Amino acid sequence: MTVTLADDLKQFIADHGLFEGFTRNYSPGYVELWAIEDIPKENTAIEMSVHAPGFLAFAGNGGGEVFAFDAAGAVYMIPLIGMEAEQAIKIADSFTAFAETFELAAE
Repeated sequence: MTVTLADDLKQFIADHGLFEGFTRNYSPGYVELWAIEDIPKENTAIEMSVHAPGFLAFAGNGGGEVFAFDAAGAVYMIPLIGMEAEQAIKIADSFTAFAETFELAAE
């Protein structure tokens, strides 16, 4: 099972840049998107393929958790400590649905 970056994440970054801020509903709270070119090295650094195979992390929350895609493009929150696929919590069906919760500054 190969997990790839969702096209809607790439489009969001092209349109808005790298989001860093809070979600409107305070859950999951704080989000910091990673630059596209940093995603492979971040996943390697946290050993995502070892501890949570089937997921690709693309952001963090500054509080010990990452946001990751599964093969279907759904967004999950996964803890860094005790990281394993079984600990993944689904928070959105897609990146677009996730991004709709971002508190974006007026453009």
